[in-house]
Amino acid sequence: MKRYFDIYRSMMKLSILEQWQYPVANYFYMIGMIAEPVIYMVVWSTVANQQGGVVGGYTPGQFAAYYIVWTLVRSMNVVFTPYGWEWRIRQGQLSMSLMRPLHPLHSDVAYFAGWKVVVILLWLPLAFALTLIFKPDLNPTWIEIVVFFFAIWFAYLIRTMTLTLIGLVTFWTTRVSALFELYFAAELILSGRLVPLSLMPAWIQDFAWFFPFQWAFGFPIESLVGNMTPNELLRGLGMQLAWIIFGVILVNIIWKFAIRKFSAVGG
Repeated sequence: MKRYFDIYRSMMKLSILEQWQYPVANYFYMIGMIAEPVIYMVVWSTVANQQGGVVGGYTPGQFAAYYIVWTLVRSMNVVFTPYGWEWRIRQGQLSMSLMRPLHPLHSDVAYFAGWKVVVILLWLPLAFALTLIFKPDLNPTWIEIVVFFFAIWFAYLIRTMTLTLIGLVTFWTTRVSALFELYFAAELILSGRLVPLSLMPAWIQDFAWFFPFQWAFGFPIESLVGNMTPNELLRGLGMQLAWIIFGVILVNIIWKFAIRKFSAVGG
């Protein structure tokens, strides 16, 4: 465990130093992602005002809070994609990774985790600016803040596992775009990314409970802005942990079969 801790600490440190060299590029990347939640925020705040001030339990101020927190959760959800696995195999990069005495996934998790530290620091001024503009109704308790801190990191690990599983499909096929687009479509509907799940029909909310999407997106947001009870917060963290453990087990099982199909390519 100490060996893994030292490896993760070193990789995260290198990632932080690397990403900190390009703060402008990271800022423009994050600003580019703000357009999507701002559109959602304006639309649903307008709908709430037209419907007597509340839609699905959310007021305009709560919609503003939801989508401002959305921007951080979305940034935390950026992980190594299936396209990356596809590129590694086509370019021969995976051959080099397999020669190292460490599963390639550890490098991905550590590198992106270091990047998240920079992302959180850069997000704070953006959140402050959005707060001044849209006046969110956000008054979290200390329990909600603590749960939110763990929830965004758990969400990062859940999405890492799910996209790694899709990425492993590239050991059998050279193109994974169709499967990834199907995953992305399901994520949009069942995660709380488009709208809070409380605005969805009851059957969709029940259906979403059995998939990892809302635990990697909707739950972290609602843990800070949704006025959840302590039992609901703890249950949500438990579901996140369950999906992380399930994902790790499944990745390890599929990896054993996938690596047998690997054929080195590239120069």
